[in-house]
Amino acid sequence: MSAEGLTNSAILLFSVGEALAAEVFKQLDPKEARKLGSAMAKLGNVSKEQIDAVLGTYETEASAHSSFGASNHEYIRNVITRALGEDKGGFLLSHIVKDKGDLGIDTLNWMDSEMVSELIQNEHPQIIASILVHLERETAADVLKRLPERLRADATQRIATLDGIQPVALRELNEVLSKLLSGKEGKKKSLGGARAAAEILNFLGDGADMAIVEAIKAGDEVLSQKIVDEMFLFENLMEIDDKGIQMILRDVQSESLVLALKGADGALRDKILKNMSSRAAETLRDDLSSMGPVRLSQVEGAQKEMLKVARTLADDGQIVLGGGGADGFI
Repeated sequence: MSAEGLTNSAILLFSVGEALAAEVFKQLDPKEARKLGSAMAKLGNVSKEQIDAVLGTYETEASAHSSFGASNHEYIRNVITRALGEDKGGFLLSHIVKDKGDLGIDTLNWMDSEMVSELIQNEHPQIIASILVHLERETAADVLKRLPERLRADATQRIATLDGIQPVALRELNEVLSKLLSGKEGKKKSLGGARAAAEILNFLGDGADMAIVEAIKAGDEVLSQKIVDEMFLFENLMEIDDKGIQMILRDVQSESLVLALKGADGALRDKILKNMSSRAAETLRDDLSSMGPVRLSQVEGAQKEMLKVARTLADDGQIVLGGGGADGFI
């Protein structure tokens, strides 16, 4: 969402009341909630004209709140706590408005990646690995990227060799992480392994993923190969059958697809195009030919979004990644 879109969304949420605003927050993922909450916290005085433009039919109610700012934090605190509960809400607030909240591993997903990396970078690599496998894969990758280089391969190797985490080991994390188990005692959690390491590395890009693999390979070639075997890269879309490609395309926005294919080789482009209608394929060709230079980060971001769709479909058993067979599912 653009900066203007975030600002307009913030104005809307201030205008609809805490109950409705809380319902909106319940539908957001951690990253979206952070962005929108930050936009609300930064919102200053808003003119009536701006409110009218954003809210339309909510003009009467919105006009009563045309001077935001003085009590923003109290409103945000009530909305986010109501939507997410004390733990997650408090955590998000600690990042947005410097409020205090209790921490559990799940709520680390609601923190800024830089804050998480600063929090854990001085911990033992085994503890770092234990934390990373609990995070959403994209968040874990962002945290891993921010850790000192000396820690990255070590932590990733420990993730790949992790076959479970005993509750008693988790409780030995520092006080900030003391609520990790929160009543879920007794059962070992199978969260690590080569697949977990691969899923995190898939989100790194910029060559950092293979740099870590090479570092692991220097000490354990077998393990590094296991990780590589579990990784699924954009070029691996070539291995998916036509029906699978068609299913993926149904869930990918056209703008994102154009960006993703900007960095693809001819064979993969042809595979995608042949699985589209002739009209859609022609439109895509025109968009690709008319597109000017774009940042590599934009292309990689679009490719990651496409890979997310593929992984979701594979996890649901709708497509096979890796060319078929039971080993092809990830």
